[in-house]
Amino acid sequence: MFSKVLIANRGEIALRIIRACKELGLRTVAVYSEADRDSLHVRMADEAICIGPPPPKESYLNVANIISAALVTGADAIHPGYGFLAEDPNLAEICAHYKIKFIGPPTDVIELLGNKIKAREVVERADVRVLPGHHHVADEREALRAAREIGYPVIIKAAAGGGGRGMRIVHGDSDLLKAFATARLEAESSFGDGTCYIEKYVEEPRHIEVQILTDEHGNLIHLGERECSIQVRHQKLLEEAPSPITATNQRLRERLGRAALRVAAAVGYVNAGTVEFLVDNDGEFYFIEMNTRLQVEHCVTEMVTGIDIVKEQIRIAAGERLSIRQHQVEMRGHAIECRITAQDPKRNFVPSCGTITQFIPPGGPGIRMDTHIYSGYTVSPYYDPLLCKLIAHGRNRDEAIARMQRALDECVIEGIKTTIPLHRRIMSNIFFRRGETYTNFIQKHMAEELEELE
Repeated sequence: MFSKVLIANRGEIALRIIRACKELGLRTVAVYSEADRDSLHVRMADEAICIGPPPPKESYLNVANIISAALVTGADAIHPGYGFLAEDPNLAEICAHYKIKFIGPPTDVIELLGNKIKAREVVERADVRVLPGHHHVADEREALRAAREIGYPVIIKAAAGGGGRGMRIVHGDSDLLKAFATARLEAESSFGDGTCYIEKYVEEPRHIEVQILTDEHGNLIHLGERECSIQVRHQKLLEEAPSPITATNQRLRERLGRAALRVAAAVGYVNAGTVEFLVDNDGEFYFIEMNTRLQVEHCVTEMVTGIDIVKEQIRIAAGERLSIRQHQVEMRGHAIECRITAQDPKRNFVPSCGTITQFIPPGGPGIRMDTHIYSGYTVSPYYDPLLCKLIAHGRNRDEAIARMQRALDECVIEGIKTTIPLHRRIMSNIFFRRGETYTNFIQKHMAEELEELE
């Protein structure tokens, strides 16, 4: 096992990893930018070291500074969390050079799965369905030809990266050329690679993902599925486990799990990862991508399985075998996670920065809140607006919803705008309560309610 772990991240995920390390008896090193000097992860770690000015490129995306911090403090492992450098093969490769363990999959696996085109090819060979599409669309003329061949609507996607950047949905020739040019520019700006591809767009799909864990001894398991369909501009707002659709379709859950494990085996995956699918109205599913890191929404899976995914990540990276087998994985009850962000839903989710004048977290049975904020905390314009992950667990979905409603009413965050009012509306929405959640849920069922928010 490691003696000291450096957390190459900030905010609530840095705190989450520090807590797991403490329970394993490991010392921790926090890194921070000048803007995060007073952050909770800095206070809670055993050691902390500043790695640069507020802009991410000069701090949390600065590989040289992070490696230097690990060497100076004697850290023998680095956990990247999610976002920033979590899926950067360069960091993993440099860690190996300095004999620092990267808590994540091997470098070549990160590189392979980071290229959506190559990933699709491997997945197809593993007998997992992908959406009809065209790889390596070089220019506007080729994009137009590909879209007509596939049939509208189509979606343009960046070959590298994720998080909704470099993605555009197109319904006809008149929109394609502009959308393709915009997607390429956005991909180039976000990932340094403007390569795009085009695939068939499924209307009103469910976005369902499967959490997997694998070790270097050949053990592979999945921890069931999460539903992540409620999104805005391809950014998730709310997740739940299990998916409402599997309540009446256990066979679908089994098929999704087997497909996810085939993908993991095909690429030689080691550590925690997530295989994402689109599920259509007929129950057919298609591979989207595999995320080579911890997911924001890992908490809902932890709540229904009782498995600490972060601890498992660390143990796997240390060369240990998985502590559980597939037959031991049991999903108990239902969990829902609301991502509370510093944004104003009424004004097209514009970021809301400033000082939190009062913060009162919720509590009570079945409630978990992962957060790094406190009264007096200043929300910076430099980073992702995620403030808290509020998770409610119940014996069934109805109880989880009731507990989430109570927790949202208890939660007080003053001084900035947040998405709490929107989440309250979602919990009371009749379509959500019936489990009718699709990727266009907000546009279809909440558009008018956004205008009525406080």
